[in-house]
Amino acid sequence: MSTIRCDIVSAEAEIFHGEAVMVVATGELGELGITPRHAPLITRLKPGHIDVVLEGGERQQFYVSGGILEVQPQVVTVLADTAARAADLDEAAAQRAKKEAEDALANRTDAEDIAQAQAKLAQALAQLQALERMRKNLKH
Repeated sequence: MSTIRCDIVSAEAEIFHGEAVMVVATGELGELGITPRHAPLITRLKPGHIDVVLEGGERQQFYVSGGILEVQPQVVTVLADTAARAADLDEAAAQRAKKEAEDALANRTDAEDIAQAQAKLAQALAQLQALERMRKNLKH
């Protein structure tokens, strides 16, 4: 089985480096499935999940706050401001952030405040979705 190298890095650290048979990410226009010998591409990522499928079928799951995905013939690189393993996400903190963002949206009229609250809400929802995907995959 052929593989493609996958590197996931954030502003703070390298989160993952290894060989994968497939990488699934949430691009601006929808989900992308990257396999070995994929055509070169660069796209922006929305806050969401990154699934890395290893050779044995094992899945490594990550959350990114957004960023850039670059595909070259032998490597997939994810550059994110914030990235974390899904297992390291704090569900209670994500729920609090979601509630705070929803409250901010309900009580704001300034366009800048609304945009900030919407961005925070999108990130909190993406973290919660990453946790939910991880739970579903653990059951299988």
